[in-house]
This record gives sequence, C-alpha cells and structure tokens, in this order.
Amino acid sequence: MADLLEWSKQDKKRMLHVVYRVGDLDRTIKFYTECLGMKLLRQRDIPEEKYANAFLGFGPEESHFVVELTYNYGVTSYDIGDGFGHFAIATQDIYKLVEHIRAKGGNITREPGPVQGGTTVIAFVKDPDGYTFGLIQRPTVHDPFCQVMLRVGDLERSIKFYEKYTIAMLGYGEEHETTVLELTYNYGVTEYSKGNAYAQIAIGTDDVYKSAEVVNQVIKEVGGKITRQPGPIPGLNTKTTSFLDPDGWKTVLVDNVDFLEELK
Repeated sequence: MADLLEWSKQDKKRMLHVVYRVGDLDRTIKFYTECLGMKLLRQRDIPEEKYANAFLGFGPEESHFVVELTYNYGVTSYDIGDGFGHFAIATQDIYKLVEHIRAKGGNITREPGPVQGGTTVIAFVKDPDGYTFGLIQRPTVHDPFCQVMLRVGDLERSIKFYEKYTIAMLGYGEEHETTVLELTYNYGVTEYSKGNAYAQIAIGTDDVYKSAEVVNQVIKEVGGKITRQPGPIPGLNTKTTSFLDPDGWKTVLVDNVDFLEELK
C-alpha cells in the first residue's frame, strides 16, 4: 500500500472534464458560447444510441478543463437534486461579465459583490437547465473554469477519501492555477439527493490499473464503490475505471495516453 500511495503522488493526474445532462443541446451551447465565452471544441451525434454530446471550454482539451454536455433524445428536463452545488468561472472583470450575461438574457441570481465576511467578489447565474455558475473575480486567470462544487454529508470523511487519492478545496495544483473540487458540508445534513442531471468528473491518470488499486484501498478505509473495473472501453480501446465516493459522487479515471489519442 505504501508503494501504491507513493506512486499515486507521482502520477500525472489532471481533471479533464465534467459530464452532465441537458434538455436542449443547441440552447445550452448558445448560452455557454455567447454568455460565458466558452468555445465549442467538438460535437458528436450517436443516433443508434439516441444521444448526442458536445465538449465546450475555454481552451483545448489537452490543457483545459471542459464540460461534456449530454443530450438524450426526447428528454427535455432533468432533476438536478440538492447535492450538486455549482460550477465556477474566474474572470478579471466580474461586473462587465455580469452585464454581458444580463444583456444576453441570462438569469443573474446574485449580483456581484464581496462574499460574506471576506473581500473576494462573486456573483451567481443560472444556465437554461438550472445549473448554477459562480463567477469569481481574480487578478489573473489561467483556466477560467476553476471549480466544481458538490455537497457532502461528512467533510472529514470526504477529505480523507480524496486526499488519499491526492485530489480538498481539492485539486492537483494551486487553487488559482487549476480547476479544483470544492466540497461543502452543511451542519447536520448527512445526505443529499443526486437527481439525474449531474453525471461525473473525469480525471486523467498514467495507469488506470494502479489507480484502481489505490482507490480500492481507500474504499476499504472510508467507503465508496468501484463501478467499473479497469480496462478498455469496447469499441474505443480507451482504458478507464470508475468509482463512487462515500457520498455517491462518481469519478471516471482515464488513461492519459489513450485520452490524447481520442482527441486526434
């Protein structure tokens, strides 16, 4: 176990994308590109399986965290639940961005202003499907897509789970330089509904087999579940494994080399 954990510390992990479902793919793409400033990176339609998806972000997938939107034929709305919190976008001029979103018809749910008890200026907006995006004022911005916030029932347990896998705020670099996972615990609340809208986060790894071993050991200590054993996806040959954390949030681990081959 000690050798595995040491390997995990050296593993070149990177948060790749977050996957969630939307009721109108074109409508969401329009909002993300015109209001939030994302770029449509790639799009595909799989009629035989009755779904389509699109990847959007602020830069190429090789170096930026992106969103993977999934549209299932005929499904126009989803239940987001109360466990998902928000995504966050960093900007150097939050007031200008909010006015731009407002001018495009966006739903501003919190006007820009300092966070309670602090100086960081934030705002909140909702996309057409009801997903909340936090906007954060920062002097410098590397990748604007900077946070995914999920609510958990036991913060210490979740931190132990993710830190063992070296992800709290949790990430693979300094918070102002990389996308991070923000875990929120509300006093006395031990469970949240997941709904059926938010799906998972994908993380790159040098070896899905070794990573799965690490995750298995952590699961024995604090809970969770492996939902897909490591190996290639049929028809794609991209090696993945997936697991649920103790609160039921799903993560997919993707082989770094295979991921780059997929993008070619």
